[in-house]
Amino acid sequence: MSWINTVPYDEATGRLKTLYDRVKGPDNNVDNIMMAHSLRPHSMEGHMTLYKYVLHHTGNKVPKWLLEACGVYTSHLNGCDYCFEHHFSGMKRLLGDDDRSAKIREAFLRDDPAQAFSGEELQIMRYTRKLTLSPAKMVREDVAILRESGLDDGKILEINQVVSYFNYANRTVLGLGVSTDGDILGLSPNQSDDPDNWNHT
Repeated sequence: MSWINTVPYDEATGRLKTLYDRVKGPDNNVDNIMMAHSLRPHSMEGHMTLYKYVLHHTGNKVPKWLLEACGVYTSHLNGCDYCFEHHFSGMKRLLGDDDRSAKIREAFLRDDPAQAFSGEELQIMRYTRKLTLSPAKMVREDVAILRESGLDDGKILEINQVVSYFNYANRTVLGLGVSTDGDILGLSPNQSDDPDNWNHT
């Protein structure tokens, strides 16, 4: 499931076992992206804290499915099939519209978000693309466009943080050869009112 050694759930002890118990899903399943941190539990804790607070915090105002869509698009742009498939499944579940989800998937695969988005949402996807592929070319106008489309600065910050997080997560996966073997796709820590609850359902 990765190019480095990992500690299975049944062999975990101490701090690692405590963290596994916090992030596990059904049947003690731990996502491979988290298990990849098992030789350094402190980095798993940092990763999961960032993930939960950036993507799944009750303080966010951007719809959760749209934040997930930013992550799905970022992951496609980076060629990270692991995060693409995991978070597309999560986005589809949150959106609750199979037809629109299929259109979004096709639009991302074609790198043409205008096929599935318009207005504010399309500007979000354009910002996502540029920040992922050309971060050094970002300019003040990129934020101004988001603001003019209707987003306030807090929502712009949310989008920025989600795209930034997924670039980190994609590089974790791609750099360590993490696969979806044995993972349950589409689970997420949904108890957003409790940022410390990491269980995946």
